[in-house]
Amino acid sequence: MRGLHADTGYLLYRLGLRSGQLFNAFLQESGLRLRHYALLRFLATTEGALQRELSARLGYDPSAIVGLVDDLEKLGFAERRPSPDDRRSRIVVLTDEGRAFLRDTDETGLRVTQDLLAPLDPAERETLHALLLRIAEAGLA
Repeated sequence: MRGLHADTGYLLYRLGLRSGQLFNAFLQESGLRLRHYALLRFLATTEGALQRELSARLGYDPSAIVGLVDDLEKLGFAERRPSPDDRRSRIVVLTDEGRAFLRDTDETGLRVTQDLLAPLDPAERETLHALLLRIAEAGLA
């Protein structure tokens, strides 16, 4: 096992899987998955987005976005509205219920992260976050 753990990319992959498993287990109660949560989190930062923009920004296949938005609409967490720029297009917006769901999940999401990062002290957690953020932002350019 030590040989695999010498590879940083593999460690990131394994930790990402573990984080996703923990978060998905928490989200299962609501019937959602991490992909739904990511979409809700993105919508919380916008006034609405076209489905093709959601696909590009989140890196999900366009057909997957349609299904995810359908699921979120059924729960009342998101809705499609006419785009103010082009009435033929529809934007996806977060509803008040979706905002409330995100607020309710914040504490549990923080607990999942804390459990995953338990071996690190607070300063190490901040450093890890800053480094991962730098890598993520460089990859989004």
